[in-house]
Order: sequence, then C-alpha cells, then structure tokens
Amino acid sequence: MRGTSIRGALHALVLSLLLSAPATARVADPVDLVDPFVGTSGDHGQLTPAATGPYGMVQLSPDTRPAEHAGYDFTATQLTGFSHTRAVGVGCGGAGGDLHVAVGYAGEGAVWAMDKASERAAPGWYRVRYGHGVEAQLAALGAAGVSQFDMPRAGTVRVVFDPRHGYTRQRSAEWTAREAGDLRGKISAGTVCDAGLYHLSFAATLTLNEQPVTVAPTRLDGDRLAFDLPVTAGDRVTVRTGLSVVDPVSARRVLDTVVGGRRLDQIRAAARAAWAKELARVQVPGDDERARLIYTHLFRVMQTPVRIDDVDGRYRRSDGSLHQAPKGRHRYAGWAIWDNYRTQLPLLGLLDPDRSSDIAASLAELYLAGKAPWATETEPFITVRTEHAGVALLDFRRKGIDGFDAAAILPLMIAELKDLPRKTPDEQIETAYDTWAAAELARDLGQIGIANRLRAEALAYRDMWRRVFDQVSDDFDVVKARGLYQGTLWQYRWAPVFDLDWLVSEGLGKERFSVELTRFFGDGLFNMTNQPDIHAPFLYAVTGEAEPTARLVDQILHRPMDHGYTNGGKRTAPWHGRAFALDPIGYADGMDDDAGGMAAWYVWASLGLYPLSPGQPRYALTTPSFDRARLVLPAGRTVRIERRGPANGRLVAVRWNGRPLGGLFIDHAVLVRGGRLEFVLAP
Repeated sequence: MRGTSIRGALHALVLSLLLSAPATARVADPVDLVDPFVGTSGDHGQLTPAATGPYGMVQLSPDTRPAEHAGYDFTATQLTGFSHTRAVGVGCGGAGGDLHVAVGYAGEGAVWAMDKASERAAPGWYRVRYGHGVEAQLAALGAAGVSQFDMPRAGTVRVVFDPRHGYTRQRSAEWTAREAGDLRGKISAGTVCDAGLYHLSFAATLTLNEQPVTVAPTRLDGDRLAFDLPVTAGDRVTVRTGLSVVDPVSARRVLDTVVGGRRLDQIRAAARAAWAKELARVQVPGDDERARLIYTHLFRVMQTPVRIDDVDGRYRRSDGSLHQAPKGRHRYAGWAIWDNYRTQLPLLGLLDPDRSSDIAASLAELYLAGKAPWATETEPFITVRTEHAGVALLDFRRKGIDGFDAAAILPLMIAELKDLPRKTPDEQIETAYDTWAAAELARDLGQIGIANRLRAEALAYRDMWRRVFDQVSDDFDVVKARGLYQGTLWQYRWAPVFDLDWLVSEGLGKERFSVELTRFFGDGLFNMTNQPDIHAPFLYAVTGEAEPTARLVDQILHRPMDHGYTNGGKRTAPWHGRAFALDPIGYADGMDDDAGGMAAWYVWASLGLYPLSPGQPRYALTTPSFDRARLVLPAGRTVRIERRGPANGRLVAVRWNGRPLGGLFIDHAVLVRGGRLEFVLAP
C-alpha cells in the first residue's frame, strides 16, 4: 500500500498488548496506517495526498493534469508543479492551489510525466519523481512548508513561482519582495464555488545546495517569477514557504519561526510527531483494512478547520479586521459547517475539547464580524459556508466547551434568524433547527421568555411537515423536488433531528415510524453520498431497535452497496461499490469528504457511537467494528469500547461500567468521565 511504513505482525502484536495495558501505558503510533491517497481519484472524495500538519494552513500538494476537483487526480500521469493550499474534499471545483512552484530543466516545457511507481505519501510528507528523473519531496507543518528537488543531471534548472495559480477566480496578486532569499507577496482568490474571497500573504526563500541564490529573477507573464539556476548532477533546489492571514511581513516571520533553516527531513519528522500525537486519541488494534481506514479518516477529520493565528498570535476575522488571540489560545477558519456540523465538529468536541474551545471561540467571532451564510469578500482563508454555526455552538457549550461569551452571542444568533431562508421544505426545517438552537441556548442562560418564544417559532415547522412529509406522494423520490437542496422528500423527511420525540410519537407514530424507515432503506431510497440523510441509519435508536442499525452500518462501512443518487438527480442505474474503501477510489462515486464530514461519519460508526442530534449531547449506540478500542480523553481519562460475543451476532445489551444502560443512547457527560462501554452480542 502506498504511503506507509508497516511494522507488520510485530506492530499488530505490540498495539494489541498496549490496548489491554493500563491507561498509563504508551500506545504505538497509528500514523503509519494512514493512506493519504484514499479518496484522490476522480469524484470519489475530492481529496489530495498533500503534505500537511494537523489543522495546518499549508496543504502542499502536487498539481496534475488533468486536475479534477482539487488540483490532483490519482489517475493523472502529468505534473505541472506544486502549490500550497487546498480546500479539503469540498464540492464545486475545490479551491486553493495558491503559490504554485514549478521546477524543471530549461527547455523541457511546463508539464512533466510522473513516475507513478515512485509516488509516496504519509502524514506531513509527499514524494514523486517526474520529468527525466527530478525527485520532489514535500513536507509541511502548520502554516509553513518545504519543497525539495534533487536534480539528476547537469544543466539549467528553471524555478517558476506563480502567485496567480488557483482553482477558483484569482482577484489579485502582488509581489512585495522579489529576491530569491526574500520572496514575499499577497493574493486574493475566490473561495469554494467562487462565493466570496479570501486573502493570503506568503513568504518564500529559494536555495541551491542550501546556499543563497544570487541570480535575479525573470518576470514572466501573469506576475510569474522565474529563476534560472546552473546545476550539476546531485544538486538540490529547496523552496521554504510560510503563509499568513495578516501581511507579507508576518508571513516571513512564520517562515523564519516554523521552518527557518531546518531541512525537509526535520520538518517531516516534526509533522509525523504532531500527527502521531493527534491520531493516538483513538486506539484500535491491528493493522488490517479496518484499522487503516479508521486512521486514514481520522487523519482527514483533523485537517479542518485550520489554525490562522500567526506565531505572534495575530489573525484576521471574516470581516478582514485584525485581532490578537489571547495568550495560549488560537483561532481557526476554513468553514464548511453545513457539511460537517453533524459529525466532524462533534467528534472534535469529544476527542479534543481544548482545541474545540478555540474552535468555538472562532465560530462565535463569525457572529461578532457580521456572520454571512456563505463566504464573505474578506475571508482570511478558504471557506465554504457557515450555516448551523449556532447549533455547533450550542452543542459545544452543552458539552462543557464554552470558549465564548454565550450571553453576548445569543442576541446575534437571534438577529440572524430573521434573514434565514424559509421558501422550501428543507429550508424551513433547517431554519427551525437554528431557531431551536437559539431557544435552547436562551433557556440554558435562564432567559425563559425568549426561550419559549423561540421554541414556539421553531416548532411551527410541524404544520409544514405534516402537509409535505406525512403522506408519500408522486414526487417523494425526485431529487430537488419542490426546490429541495440536493435531496429528495424521502431523504429530508427524517431531517428534524432536534424534534425526534415528536416525529416518532406524533408525526408518524412509533409503529409507522419504524415501518416506513425500514421501507426507506429496503427500497434503496437512502443516499450515503450527501449529508441530508446520513444520520438515518441511527434513527432506530429512538425506537429501541438495535439490529436494523447494526446491519445498515456494517453494510455501509464494509461492503459494496448500490448508490442511486447524485446531487442533481437519481441515476438511471445505481453506482455499485463501497461507500468507504482503502483505495484511491475511496468514496462512492460523487461523494465528497466535505471537510471531514464523511470521514468523521466513518470514525463514529466504526466506534459504535453517533451524535444523532447535535445540540442534544448524547450518542446513539450500535455494534462497533472492533473487538476493542480506546478513546484517550483529557486529564488521563479513557473510554474502553469492547465488543463481546460473535462478530456477526446481534446486539442484545449495552453496559456502562458493568451496568445495563437500558437503551441505545449514552450521555456525553457520562461518557467523558471515562469507563468501559460494552456491547454484548448473541448468536
């Protein structure tokens, strides 16, 4: 498998022993099990094998021809160079591709054949040979990266820096310093789907065999700068880069502080160590396909949002204003909240509450800056959309993750409600969810009058739900029917997760709810390739039925299945294959990872947990994929997850610290105290 250094049976034995050892024992790194090539082929994840650190601004990635969505396609065999930013697995044509660097022998053109057999990647690192034997290695950590090129023969090498390269519209680019030892500038480019603009500054240095380059650059068209360097066989060209949301001077400070004169192997080692620390928050045994998949997906979960405060703590908000992060705290950007508030943000809240406190503070600052539903014209980094930030904030706060002044943010959340869309059935449900979140936050703050008013407004959606969703109609299986967003009435029927008790007891009634949910899956009406109904397999927890969820989740996680929908319509014939696979075709056709949204679904389901209703801090339970797993939480607390009985058995009981739970849910507050969660299976 690409991108791994596997210890084989010894690694599996050591990790197995460590999982059964006391909580204080050290656990072997899972970092070698990550495959960054998963999801990088065609429209099967929209991912790249970029070198990047946890939550790092730099995604140092190869740019291929054809580029597909995110500048790279695993099946492509031609290379145009390397660039420093990406949006992680999002839709449209992706975004990023900033500060493109191309290194090749003069006269050979600007596109090179890739030696695909040489291509390797691991967390924080990438390597490939191209052209007539040039070997490129990339390493990145945080807001900085190193690109290293080893030259196989003597000649003249041309190094071209292109500040206008990207995968959305480029509004502007400006060089503020043009010497090889001090390259600085700033760019403005369209965010995902060209909805809004983000503004970045960069700084770079160019060396030959670690010596300063003194030749002057040639100015090419499109603001590109070219350096022509005479080389001999074995010479090494190195580009070191730093990014900043503040200005080019600050970008240079980032470069000097994070990278300085460090070699690529040193940055690679530091990135590996950072990834090992983050991935060790989840521990599963072995190195088989399931272990590789859970760590590969956890790797994607931990790439967004990105930290944007500089080494001196300065950063910009979404309105472009300059601020200083409190000492010891950080700020984040790069939002795709509609896509990942259901799964990815709750997973970070469970595994990394300290970082989530800073993420919550950053979400709150969206409101302070005048929150827009999509990207503004003054974003500090690539952003998609911010809908349901209020739900995420409520969810964080109810899990003890505050990091923000809820009393100050609540009026801004309430003010936003009047501008939320209500034309279509899905918009009415989603706006009701946001209104419910504001009502619940008001109740938590003791503002009962406001809470009651908002709750009544939120639950008014029920009349519409009865008119539209109660009885199956001729257009129930039509994508975008009645103006729906990328889904069907069948799929949006289950969307009011904030009001499930009513949906089960009154909306449909318990018996009918179960029967029609089973029909939904049995008739192939479920869509795993987009977010609106990805929670549906776990809805049986509300009715206390364990077996249907267990069967569905096992199918989705591990076996080929029919996928009948695209974002624009229903397929004439389903695409048949794995929803999640250890392969460059890593997701079902047309399924985006969506900033860790789908990757987090895989992690949750593999562990036997799912955040069914963000804002209501509890988890639905189902049979986990592993006989045992461990969650490493702060303050030395751990959660041991154990599956007892035959692997293909039916779930008959769930116990917490030896006592029956009495249902298929566990509260967040109970889980994070630490303990043993047992799933008991019978033949």
